[in-house]
Amino acid sequence: MAFPAVRSPRTPAEWDAYYQLRYAVLRQPWQQPPGSERSPADAEPGTVHALLLASEFEHPPVALAVGMLQPTTAHEGQVRFMAVAPEAAGTGLGRQIMAYLEAQARAAGLSELVLHSRESAVGFYQRLGYEVVEPSHTLFGVIPHFLMRKRP
Repeated sequence: MAFPAVRSPRTPAEWDAYYQLRYAVLRQPWQQPPGSERSPADAEPGTVHALLLASEFEHPPVALAVGMLQPTTAHEGQVRFMAVAPEAAGTGLGRQIMAYLEAQARAAGLSELVLHSRESAVGFYQRLGYEVVEPSHTLFGVIPHFLMRKRP
């Protein structure tokens, strides 16, 4: 099945789908409150949001994969809030989101990307060329994270 191209959300309904997937995958399973999937960085200048919809024609839109790139310095950016719908896991959609974010990073002149990967996703990022720098933090007291780095 062919999916629409990765792009930034355009409409209020697409933004709703974007945040709904972030919440469903990254916050709800740990009983975090609605709204915890949002960050002040979402609206910062230079922040790039990536959205992959199930279909351009589905209403309301359904997000299958999302991610965010936040510039942190003139040369470095951080990938945050990567999420793939459970039913789409392993289909390559996460790789498409990352390729889009890395292309946006190169276009913005960023020479290094960092991210804090959940332990279960370290292998995914390693296959994309990211290297583990060090253990990072433990989210919600139960999800170990690792700082990873790549030069896109």
